[in-house]
Order: sequence, then structure tokens, then C-alpha cells
Amino acid sequence: MSTYQLKTGEYSLSWGTPLALNIANPQQDALTRQPEGEWDWELPEGVYRAREIVWELGMLLDSVIEHLRGTSGYEPLLENVRNSLALSGREAVLQLDALALEDTARLELAEQARKIGEAIARWASERGEEETPISREVLGAIRFRSRCDHHLWTLLVTDILTGPHGGPTVMQLFNEYLHQLVLLRDFLIPFENWEEVPIEIKHGETGKGLRFTEQARTAFLSEFLIGKPSHQSVLHYAQSGLAPALSAAGYGFQYHYGTILPASLNGHPATARRYLLRWYPVRTVPFVEGETAAAVFDYAYADYYSASRSQVDDSTVKDNNVVGIASVEWALEQAREAELLVSPIEDAKDRIRIRYRFRIAAADYDVDLGQIFRGHRYLYLPESKPDHDPSSQLDLENVTRHSAAKILELPGLATADSGYHLIDTARNPLVLWALLGKLYPENVIVLEEDGEEALHRAAGSGKGFGAKILIT
Repeated sequence: MSTYQLKTGEYSLSWGTPLALNIANPQQDALTRQPEGEWDWELPEGVYRAREIVWELGMLLDSVIEHLRGTSGYEPLLENVRNSLALSGREAVLQLDALALEDTARLELAEQARKIGEAIARWASERGEEETPISREVLGAIRFRSRCDHHLWTLLVTDILTGPHGGPTVMQLFNEYLHQLVLLRDFLIPFENWEEVPIEIKHGETGKGLRFTEQARTAFLSEFLIGKPSHQSVLHYAQSGLAPALSAAGYGFQYHYGTILPASLNGHPATARRYLLRWYPVRTVPFVEGETAAAVFDYAYADYYSASRSQVDDSTVKDNNVVGIASVEWALEQAREAELLVSPIEDAKDRIRIRYRFRIAAADYDVDLGQIFRGHRYLYLPESKPDHDPSSQLDLENVTRHSAAKILELPGLATADSGYHLIDTARNPLVLWALLGKLYPENVIVLEEDGEEALHRAAGSGKGFGAKILIT
């Protein structure tokens, strides 16, 4: 059986079983005829990606146009869609541009909201250009009792919807159309590859279409607007929509249609997004039974503050005079592959742990994948300042250089009490990822460049106290 391969440049990470999704939804009608001759709308059950949902929702807009009896074209309504999905302006549902966003989490998420909103608005326009397969008679008989009446309209749309051919029915239809698009945009905000995420729609008691995401959306956006959202809240929001039956969130999860993990796994630690998630087409956990094949990925250290620690000290110092050190360093450079290994947690249903393993020379090194992601979220990059304070210049003679291999051999999390400690990874991202999972996540600074200047910039980064661990 083949193994899923995630490749980043010349490096690869393998795990699980690839999922070749062939999503073919059953041909269901979105409209149901009522006894009195009217038609009721519902997004058919099935598995969708974002563009397919926008296409299905277009039926509501078609109905609005028909109710208006041709007195309005699509463009005024689509302009309202664009304004509603924007991040500023009177009609915008999420007024994120009005916030002074400085923290990494909200900056990343706001950027996604902008990208997704623009794409959904563009797709809605493209859908409006297509001829609908539904007859005019049926479109004009669609009635929808929407509970959503809080969307703002442009002045032109207000005149249209309250005009001679407008009224409560057409208002509710248009409000529901706007609301479903907004729900779609907001649910996809956490995902870096949001266009690819398979979303399962089931009919139930939580409302039509994407209304099943409303409660989790309210909680997530409340935290977002008040302050910095945590990785846990981002993960919980995603999990509530894709795998709602799962227990409390960990750092990722598997559901029937793939695996959700932090997006950083797909990039280099120095540049990867820290708070976004990514959908991966892979079955990570082969031994989870049942229709949903769902599982939560747990940290090895639920509370890393209380995890056992080892000291980065003389025992881990890099000694170029030691016999065999050259071969170890060469092996450090040559490592090109890593793998993820899963294991169930005793007495914990549908919860597993994942180990990140790779080889240096003849030795295998394991670290907890969850701790890797935690270390990545908390790392620092050297501050770029045009004028350095001379007092912050490093005394390079007092920087202790350590062996990456020796640190990875330590039990628990590696830390230091004081001083500057430099670890050379031979610019191998696989080794860098492993170190982020091994080092206690405080004052860990990743240097994107070599040389003394980069070391001096690192002196002004991180917290203003304690030891600093620099990784090149």
C-alpha cells in the first residue's frame, strides 16, 4: 500500500494512506414542492468544495431575479454581495479593516478572509452569467422563510427589494443568499488551501445549508474580535464543521475526507503560517474504525510547562575535534526524508499521538508532532532594525555551539538557564522542525541567514530575559 508523500523542495515527509477522493454527489433536487404549490429550497445533502456550494446557492439569486420580474439585473445584487463580503464599508459583515491588527494570528486570518471573500464574490458573478436550468415558473414560486434579517443592503438594492415587485418574500430570499455566502466565507477562514476542503452537508435540525456552522462561528468570531484567537479555538471551529462528533480539540484531526493539520507542515518554519490549518488528502490513522474514521491528534505534553526537561550544557556542545563528527555533520546535511508514526492513546477513544521521525547517520530521532507545531507558533525571528544598539551586540566568543544530534538525544524538552546557545542544522528544515519539537518553546530564535550580522540581530529578539537558543 502506498504512503502519502508531502514534498517541500528536495525534502519529503511521508505518512498514512493517500485518499483519492472522487466526490460524486447523488443527483438530488434542491427544491421541494409544498402542498400549496410553492417550492421550498434546501442545499442538497452531499460533499462539496467551496465553488460547488456557491454554484448551488446561485439558485436563490436566480429566484430573486425572477420574483423581481426582470426589473433588476444581477449586477446591483452582486455589488451588494461584494460589499457584504468585503472587510470594510457600510454593508460589510466583518469590519476587520477597522481593527488595529498587529498579532500574527489575526493578521493571517484576516488575510484569508479577504482572499476568500473576493473569490466567492467573483464566483457568484460567474454563476450569475450562466443560464439557470430551473424554469421561470418554479423560480417565481420559491418561498423561503429566512431567520436572517440583519444584512445591510446598498441604497440601490434597498429601492429594488422594497419596490413594486419586491416585498417580504424577495427580501428573505436575498438575505438568505447573502447569509449562506457569508457563512461559507467565515467557515473557510482557518484553511490555507480553503478551495480544496471537502465539506459534508447533512440535513438535520440545525438549519439549512451552512447554518450548522452558526454557533461555532459566533464563538470563534467573538474571540477574534475581542483579542488574539488561540490555535485551539481555530482548530475547534474547523472541527465543529467537519467532524462535529469528535471530542475536545487537540492540534489536528482526521475526518472521513482527509486530515486537518497546521498549514506550517507544508512550508519552512521561518516563513510558514503559524495559525492557519491545511487539508491534506490522506488517511493518517489506519486503525480507526467506523463510518467517519474520525480521530483527534493529541499533544504528548498536554501541559508543556510541567514536562520533564534536560539541560543544554557541556554534554551537548559541538566538538569539532571528536572523531566521527564530520560524518555526523555530513549525515545532517544529507537527511531528506522524515515520517510520521501514529499510536493510539490508552483508554482514550478516537484520540492518538503522532511522532515525527527521521534519521541522522545510523540513528533515528523521534519528537512529538504536536510539540513541533507548538514550538513553531512560539518561535522568534531576528528583528530587522536599521540601527543596532551597540549594547545589544553579541560577544561571539561567549556563544556556545551545540550539536543538533546530541540535543535530539536528550529526554523530555531541552532548555538552558542562561547565555546564548547556537545550534547548526546545516540548513536542513527536517532537522529544524525536529528541534522545534525538542526545545522548550521560550526564546527560541530561528536565523534565516548565516553570518555575524544575523547573530547580532538575534540578540535583540525574543524575550528580554533568560537564555536564548539560536537555530541556523
